Amino acid sequence: MKAEQLSVFLENRTGRLAEVTKILADAGINIRALSLADTSDFGILRMIVCDNAKAQSVLKEKGFTLGRTSVVAVEVSDRPGGLHAVLDMVSKHGINVEYMYAFVQRAKDSAVMIFRFDKVDRAVEVLQAEGFTIIPGDTLCTI
Repeated sequence: MKAEQLSVFLENRTGRLAEVTKILADAGINIRALSLADTSDFGILRMIVCDNAKAQSVLKEKGFTLGRTSVVAVEVSDRPGGLHAVLDMVSKHGINVEYMYAFVQRAKDSAVMIFRFDKVDRAVEVLQAEGFTIIPGDTLCTI
């Protein structure tokens, strides 16, 4: 029930992000969700893509340094308090959110939040037990 996220380490310079998106576009790889964090020297581009193996291959071939991380995709009600319900539940179970980002589903009244938890397996267990919908990584590109 976990999803795989690719992290691309980028020098913080003009055009470097565009290089990544061009490589993926030219390879026919769709980016479903992303987050970019930076410092003065480098950035980390975190992405959910529709073909991890191919994305890794084409980016490594072009000299990018990559990491893979297990994340959890959780369906969250698109209403006031929807996100709080998830955060409150994991907090009550001693699970920390290291970072998160979101994307909107195409034809639903919900969003999908991508979470990196310090206790990934425990978070999946708790959220499923409390009735939250966990979206498997292999279906993120079909929703």
